[in-house]
Amino acid sequence: MKYYVETHEWIELVDGIATVGISKYAAEELGDLTYVEMPALGETFAAGDVIGTVESVKAASDIFAPIGGT
Repeated sequence: MKYYVETHEWIELVDGIATVGISKYAAEELGDLTYVEMPALGETFAAGDVIGTVESVKAASDIFAPIGGT
């Protein structure tokens, strides 16, 4: 099951592993992506921290951590 946050990210927990993504709405607003930056494996962050960036020909947007973790 995916859980969505107000900043258009989602998180899905499967077997103790969390996967984070952006909502369909956010993806459609950005259009075709030209660059994606995500945290390195093992990096620690708190809920609300910027954990990555997505860029398109239309805009750039930060990705915020829905929860804290490593």
